[in-house]
Amino acid sequence: MERYEPRVRPVELNDRIDAALTVFLDRQAAVICGIDESLAAYADAVRDFVLRGGKRLRPAFAYWGARGAGLEDSDELVACVASLELLQASALMHDDLIDGSDTRRGMPSIHRRFAALHESEGWSGRPGGFGAAAAILLGDLCLAWSDELFCSAGLPFAMVAAARSDFDLMRTEVSAGQYLDVLSEVRRDVSEATAAKVARYKSAKYTIERPMLIGASLAGAPERVREHYSAIGLPLGEAFQLRDDVLGVFGDPAQTGKPAGDDLREGKHTFLIARASAAADAAQRAALDAGLGDPELDAAGVQRLRAVLMDTGALADTEERIASLAAEAEAALEDSRADVDPAALQVFAGLLVKAVKRDF
Repeated sequence: MERYEPRVRPVELNDRIDAALTVFLDRQAAVICGIDESLAAYADAVRDFVLRGGKRLRPAFAYWGARGAGLEDSDELVACVASLELLQASALMHDDLIDGSDTRRGMPSIHRRFAALHESEGWSGRPGGFGAAAAILLGDLCLAWSDELFCSAGLPFAMVAAARSDFDLMRTEVSAGQYLDVLSEVRRDVSEATAAKVARYKSAKYTIERPMLIGASLAGAPERVREHYSAIGLPLGEAFQLRDDVLGVFGDPAQTGKPAGDDLREGKHTFLIARASAAADAAQRAALDAGLGDPELDAAGVQRLRAVLMDTGALADTEERIASLAAEAEAALEDSRADVDPAALQVFAGLLVKAVKRDF
């Protein structure tokens, strides 16, 4: 692909997204603390969680989706797409509570943070219950704020209204995908079909395709551009999720921000697990059944399950699938050159590498 130098660099865009989020969160903190001074910890938790980390992938794909379809850069556009980071914060807070995760981005998850606050203050009741309540409420608050920022960023009403259906569908899809993920765990459904559907709706569409389509809608793009974006976004989003699944088992905690093997303790029924289950012999299947979903799984247990995933060929199959999906997304990028701004395509190509390799 011929190189073009985008007028807005990805690093600069992230800084602008963070600046827009900071302004918005500071304004909301003033509202919350104006209700009662004891709510300072509540407001600070949201600000810390949103601003302390994250790759800003969803805002980036939405921004460049709009730019690729011809919309000019503006601070209002940046603020509008920054709303997707608040949606992501909501999903992560709830996801960590569902999974019982101790950490996120190398720091205590929200429910653990507030459980620790409860303990340190010596309050009555159960610290865990208080932490869970705070995580639910803060997740809901971020969901509401994502809607508020999306609509109030300053873009023309007609432009925002045109993107509303994609924005709403994005939230519906990720909720459905999350529930399907939970359902597959309790049903012990390790089929590839279910794993693929969870990956598509919990991550592929939510992380890449739907943000790109939101950008297309903001720009008033024709249907052929939307088709290009779906052809790029769906395989790339699935590859992103498969890479996440691999990192959830084999990743370095310093990179992932979560303990090694956490996905195994949480019992996530991913493509990786589906492939291992299909290829496992009796002893390997017994090891999977015993260890997967065990919250007390120790380091030795993690190593045993890692060995099963490697020995059955599941890890190699997953890596092969990631490479195939990335190639499909690259081909779709090439096919879209006549209809999408070349500078945006160059950024998408870079984001493809980052999303699949997780080289941030």
